[in-house]
Amino acid sequence: MSNEHILKIAIAQISPVWLNKAKTIEKIKSYIEDAGQEKCEFVVFGESLLPGYPFWVSLTNGAVFNSKVQKEIHAHYIRNAIQIEKGDLDEICELAKKHKIAVYLGIIERAKNRGGHSLYCSLVYINAIGEIKSVHRKLQPTYEERLTWSVGDGNGLRVHDLKQFCVGGLNCWENWMPMSRTALYGMGENLHIAVWPGSESNTNDITRFIAKESRSFVVSASGLMRKEDFPADTPHLEKILVNAPQTLANGGSCIAGPDGEWVVEPVVDSEGLIISSIDFNRVLEERHNFDPAGHYSRPDVTQLTVNRDRQSIIRFENN
Repeated sequence: MSNEHILKIAIAQISPVWLNKAKTIEKIKSYIEDAGQEKCEFVVFGESLLPGYPFWVSLTNGAVFNSKVQKEIHAHYIRNAIQIEKGDLDEICELAKKHKIAVYLGIIERAKNRGGHSLYCSLVYINAIGEIKSVHRKLQPTYEERLTWSVGDGNGLRVHDLKQFCVGGLNCWENWMPMSRTALYGMGENLHIAVWPGSESNTNDITRFIAKESRSFVVSASGLMRKEDFPADTPHLEKILVNAPQTLANGGSCIAGPDGEWVVEPVVDSEGLIISSIDFNRVLEERHNFDPAGHYSRPDVTQLTVNRDRQSIIRFENN
């Protein structure tokens, strides 16, 4: 009997080697290897894991204009951000291919098509043959994130076939944006990936809410960050730590089924792989009475327009 309707998922709830690109990549690779050894078919990592969330902004008065401290930390962040065009994710793609495992990975992207010096919070989908199929730049950074991340675009609002599932994803508070969710529903999404820097307070309610709204499986993948996870060579580390709590991100990774009930309840303060198998047939059962893009929609009354152009300040025309 075919098992195309069953998908084995791993959530890698881990901390980065904060703002260290090379060491964080090595840690990510080790967890892909572990997920592969467990015969998982899909592994998900938290928002901005590579190389880390900008925790310093709220801890060091990041809104001070023209601050040398802020400039030096930000420059360190840029140097450790990811340039996909230069092959920074090639080793991760090779591992995905080796283990025939799909990957959703939160990165800080140093986008070449925007000059290569501004940063975007991006969610990268790598398929099971090691190909990067989408890079979704966060549409709207939240609050203090706007001091270090740039505004993204709709190019990465895409879904991907994975066995019988159709998977898509959003970054953190994008998951509260009704039209962004609707765009993915309209493309057939039935496995929604929500990535977070890490907090049970974020994942506890919205994971089940989106599952009930969409009648889809929802995976919330979070990171961890503790005071001891700041490397000693971090610029201005003493200024960051003086106001830092012991735990800055406590995880909260979880999975909800298409009826809104827990498949895996939020896991807090624990580093490692969270593994579960999900059954596509549960989606078909719950779409019986509600389907937000199908029989319970009225496109003759309301429709959504999505601009998926990759934004750039230049457009070349052929002579």
